[in-house]
Amino acid sequence: MAPVRNARTIFNSVPTGYPIPGETTVYDDSKRIDIEGTPLNAGTGFILKTLVLSIDPYLRGWLYEPGTIQSYVAPFTLGEALVSHGVGVVVRSANPKVKVGSHVYGLMPHQEYNVFKDLESEGLMVIENEEGLPWSVYVGAAGMPGKTAYFAWKEYSKAKNGEVAFVTSGGGSVGSLVIQLAKLDGLKVIASAGSDEKVAFMKSIGADVAFNYKTTSTAEVLEKEGPIDVYWDNVGGETLDAALLQANMDARFIVGVLFLATITYSSYNTGGQPIKNMMRVIVKNITMQGFTVGPLESKYAKEFYATIPKKLKSGEMKYTEEVTEGLDKVGEVILRVQKGENRAKAVVKVADE
Repeated sequence: MAPVRNARTIFNSVPTGYPIPGETTVYDDSKRIDIEGTPLNAGTGFILKTLVLSIDPYLRGWLYEPGTIQSYVAPFTLGEALVSHGVGVVVRSANPKVKVGSHVYGLMPHQEYNVFKDLESEGLMVIENEEGLPWSVYVGAAGMPGKTAYFAWKEYSKAKNGEVAFVTSGGGSVGSLVIQLAKLDGLKVIASAGSDEKVAFMKSIGADVAFNYKTTSTAEVLEKEGPIDVYWDNVGGETLDAALLQANMDARFIVGVLFLATITYSSYNTGGQPIKNMMRVIVKNITMQGFTVGPLESKYAKEFYATIPKKLKSGEMKYTEEVTEGLDKVGEVILRVQKGENRAKAVVKVADE
């Protein structure tokens, strides 16, 4: 077989505000790959054809210059492909555990084909998909965003029937699953999002109080509907301040995407927002729990995959997604996500099988 195109989307320059397609990220179709002739690690290596890629808000946190920001992850490498969670199909394999035609999930470079030395050290896993869900769901509700919601809710919410939860970004891939988990545990759920369309979706999945924070005062809603026992923070800033004021005694605040000093990923784009009501953490005996998914993987992953895909297939749990076709559109989708213009979980479809 002759070499084939191996297009990619690369990190081209460090942005000072929003990442700009064609400047911050650039589509490069100059590379080629010899699928049959590329050397593979004996007994472990394989080549993956990328099918879908996840575009998430956290990607903005990797678009920085080394040494300029303290972060739990290293930045993307300038001139190299971006990386995010994806699903691909195996097109060649020297690994008996990874058959040609099987599907693999994990972090992968944004290019059409990737060569991996093995499964384990690359943090990859074979997805069986017995439920027959679209592969895009495995980078959304049945993937990292779903794990984020499930793992942290199970570990940190300490939810009790009759309590009140407030979920920000409730129309997104993480927040929407948190809403449904909270309802399954018998909580009253207050949820916010940035569009009327997302408000309607939050109501459809069970939120008791759903509102558009751009047109309705968060502080007034919480004063009326609180106090809150569990706060799922996706945004920080003024919303966190309002939640602190309306927190119940012994409230649990779960912080999924918040940096120290309340600098959110959006702060890369628009600047930070200082918090005024931190004294409430002491007064109300609030537990504020930050987390990343990785340390909880071994505890909850098996339970997650045994539970969530089935609920998604049956319709017991609902999801939405916004699929954009073409690796060349990655930069545009990243920008939409950063501006909050995506209507649902953002996925880039790279190829058919």
